[in-house]
Amino acid sequence: MGNCCVTPVISTGKKKGKKKGNPFAIDYVGKHGNGVGNKLVLKDPTGNDLGVRYELGRELGRGEFGITFLCTDKTTGEAFACKSISKKKLRTAVDIEDVRREVEIMKHLPPHPNIVSLKDTYEDDKAVHLVMELCEGGELFDRIVARGHYTERAAAIVTRTIVEVVQMCHKHGVMHRDLKPENFLFANKKETAPLKAIDFGLSVFFKPGEEFTEIVGSPYYMAPEVLKRKYGPEIDVWSAGVILYILLCGVPPFWAETEQGVAQAIIRSVVDFRRDPWPKVSDHAKDLVKRMLDPDPKGRLTAQQVLDHHWLQNAKKAPNVNLGENVRARLRQFSVMNKLKKRALRVIAEHLSVEEVAGIKDTFDMFDTEKTGKIKLEQLKAGIRMVGQPFSDAEIEFLMQAGDVDGDGALDYGEFVAVAVHMKKVGNDDHLRKAFAFFDKNQSSYIEIEELREALADELGSDGEEVINAIIHDVDTDKDGRISYEEFATMMKAGTDWRKASRQYSRERFNSLSMKLMKDGPLQLPNEGR
Repeated sequence: MGNCCVTPVISTGKKKGKKKGNPFAIDYVGKHGNGVGNKLVLKDPTGNDLGVRYELGRELGRGEFGITFLCTDKTTGEAFACKSISKKKLRTAVDIEDVRREVEIMKHLPPHPNIVSLKDTYEDDKAVHLVMELCEGGELFDRIVARGHYTERAAAIVTRTIVEVVQMCHKHGVMHRDLKPENFLFANKKETAPLKAIDFGLSVFFKPGEEFTEIVGSPYYMAPEVLKRKYGPEIDVWSAGVILYILLCGVPPFWAETEQGVAQAIIRSVVDFRRDPWPKVSDHAKDLVKRMLDPDPKGRLTAQQVLDHHWLQNAKKAPNVNLGENVRARLRQFSVMNKLKKRALRVIAEHLSVEEVAGIKDTFDMFDTEKTGKIKLEQLKAGIRMVGQPFSDAEIEFLMQAGDVDGDGALDYGEFVAVAVHMKKVGNDDHLRKAFAFFDKNQSSYIEIEELREALADELGSDGEEVINAIIHDVDTDKDGRISYEEFATMMKAGTDWRKASRQYSRERFNSLSMKLMKDGPLQLPNEGR
């Protein structure tokens, strides 16, 4: 259901103009229909008035269903993270069950030093509020690359922590289903801060031998049996194996430039140990990677067997040889590249909204059949079908959820603009040229290193030059030291920027891919850049 504990990313400065009410405020009274009405989502909340005990502070981040705020206990002054989930976003029984199950799982799991704790739960007429342990130490990869010396031993220690979380979950009948680096944050900024799993939004309870068919998770980390729609808890070990591979070399093991290409690579499950730095990685580490990424779930190691493996049993004795600056640069690049793409998409949306593009305004007026200045979900579906856009209902619902910023169940013109960007896709050259022009400050028809450095200033740390050089190296295919429009467009259209889609969208999209794979059989993979 989105990250619950994040490093602050949004300014709290006051905005000019008319302010919209906060849909999560206790005294907020909505004038529009909400998703679940007065139906209770949680079975046994702590209470119905968050404000009695806690005071909400600045926004820390937002996900598909809600917003996370800094939250302070009025009595003790202790800081927490409060994920407030708008009931207007919970439009289906599946959505409600997801929230309910996430809370039940977090309550079910015993206290663990590497799992974020749930403090309290509240539910009022407008929202569900989950008060959780605050994690402000930053993401896993960012901490790793900030260190000047990255070794196999460091990767072993991180891997052991991740697999201990998996083992704890499995021991208590919980399958995580969405293990990825973004779901692990450090508790604080101290060097000794514990690493914590923070998101159980896709987790489920399971019984021994039970099989699942729902396609969920993040594509890079999906096990092959997920795409085949027949899986169990073994998928968590696979995902942890993918993270381990990335920790050791800086790139994912199964990569391609399209969604279908990634799916094919996962199904083939060929793990490459040829590229740098694999020749300097110990045989024990490579053995563990291979056994965690066994395409046969029955032959794959269990979480306990991973922890019993020689390499992790002797994690503190693993080679302390520097894996090389290339690995750190790749890890940082892997983390920052998506941020570059997201920045470009934001530029597109912002630029179009202030420019008041006539075509989008005409489309908005056409969809707004009731002439209320708002477009409801059914109007959006009807309008998209009218203009011949090939979107499924699930995709349209995802667009509505993503665009409905104020959570009132409808899109005003400003919100519709952002949806229109998604409707037209990033493949629209006009949109891409506007984004390119934003980065190309000196209008030289190239994005130069200094311009890239300026655009990503907020995302870069002490190793910023390495990151910039790594991005240039990856995007600048003709190696002239700068990024042309063609190179920029290729990057934006590549399949490496996996959006955090809704579970429903992910299921439909990857269902179609897996069905195609099973129908067509093994296909020739594109060059994967190895």
